[in-house]
Amino acid sequence: MAKAGVTGTALMIVPIMAMVFGGKPSTGIVLPMLIIADLLAVKHYHRHANWKYILKVTPWTLVGIIAALVVGNAISGELFKRILSVSILCGIVLMVWRDIRKPVAIPDNWWFAMILGLAGGFATMFANAAGPILSLYLLSMRIPKMVFISTAAWFFLLVNLFKVPLHIYVWKTITLKTLSFNLVLAPFIILGVLMGIQIVKWFPEKLYRILVIVTAVIPVFFLFQ
Repeated sequence: MAKAGVTGTALMIVPIMAMVFGGKPSTGIVLPMLIIADLLAVKHYHRHANWKYILKVTPWTLVGIIAALVVGNAISGELFKRILSVSILCGIVLMVWRDIRKPVAIPDNWWFAMILGLAGGFATMFANAAGPILSLYLLSMRIPKMVFISTAAWFFLLVNLFKVPLHIYVWKTITLKTLSFNLVLAPFIILGVLMGIQIVKWFPEKLYRILVIVTAVIPVFFLFQ
């Protein structure tokens, strides 16, 4: 549903998966799930993407991913879990801030893209949770809703595909065993995308986002235990 435009939904799933499988292993399990949804979202929304915005932020995002890769290899599993939790909480704070803020001028220049790109790259590698950061970046461009969704769909498909070999060969969190688990979940991912497409059309987004925030915060606190 997150990939179909119901923003923030992934923040609910990431901490739950981390509780079940552990912080670092869960990132490799979640990634192929997101890629399946990315492909479906791109198929549905591909016509509306603005590539100028994607190309502007992607190089910085890749740098952030490599930085997170190095840090993730150098720290303990417990510290990894805590950084994952902080990444999710930062995403929730950003999402809430976007909802309650007064209208402010958000800068549209290279250094803003650089900061958000680096932060988004770090968050997406550590927690698959860069959605709110990218949303803030696209918000600064003041683009229409369909362009917003399509641009995000293409961006995350490319970034998530870039992360796959890093998870396989460096972190070793994607294996044949985890991929077989992803195949079991694939029909439900497809169902979620189809539901998300409909929800974007008629479901009150603010009400849904409250549910997402509450459901995401609870497991994050368990991860800090």
